[in-house]
Amino acid sequence: MSVEIRRGTARFVEREPGRLSHHGFSFGPHLDPERLSFGPMVCHDDHVLGRGTGFEEHPHEGLEIITWVVSGTLVHRDGTGAEEVLAAGDGGVLSAGVGVRHAEIAGPDGPARFVQVWLRPDDPDRAPAYARASVSAAPGDGPVRLVGEGGPLSVGVAGASLDVVRLGAGETVALPAAPRVHAFLTTGALLRSSLAEPLAAGDTLCVTDGPSYDVTAAVPTEILVWSLP
Repeated sequence: MSVEIRRGTARFVEREPGRLSHHGFSFGPHLDPERLSFGPMVCHDDHVLGRGTGFEEHPHEGLEIITWVVSGTLVHRDGTGAEEVLAAGDGGVLSAGVGVRHAEIAGPDGPARFVQVWLRPDDPDRAPAYARASVSAAPGDGPVRLVGEGGPLSVGVAGASLDVVRLGAGETVALPAAPRVHAFLTTGALLRSSLAEPLAAGDTLCVTDGPSYDVTAAVPTEILVWSLP
């Protein structure tokens, strides 16, 4: 078993007019051989967009693109004909497959923050597809499945799943046992545990070949927990 904390302050930062992006893995001109991937996960971005700004139409292929809106609204459009407005608590999966174009723009009501993950699919030659869903996760609910078996959204990576966890101050949750677990704090903080130092918003806990174990929130906290093959 290995446990690694990836601090939010160590992420690659990109600033453009109307946009602030934090890249958890090597991206574009930011190259770090130690931050290329985590299993099938090759991109973990945390974006803040000013109203009406964002990513104009651009192409992707051979990726599963998963988006979770933390705050504000995000307008998604793509070549499959999908046009959706995602609000906080909404997620979307774009299977780029053999190739698709899409755009993501913050809504007119103010800044939007969203987390986006790219996974390498088992079958990169599938037809492009898009789906969205909402989940209601509250303190005391435990992990709520958004993507993967038992959740409203599917992804083209066997054994991959995404759970949303919201904790109240002092509340404890058991992270899953999986070949790889990637737990990202969108908000809040975790207390020191037997496996890790305290974690703050923007930090990630990466566990390889570990058992299930408990983490405890210091303040109200949201965690995005990926279980990966």
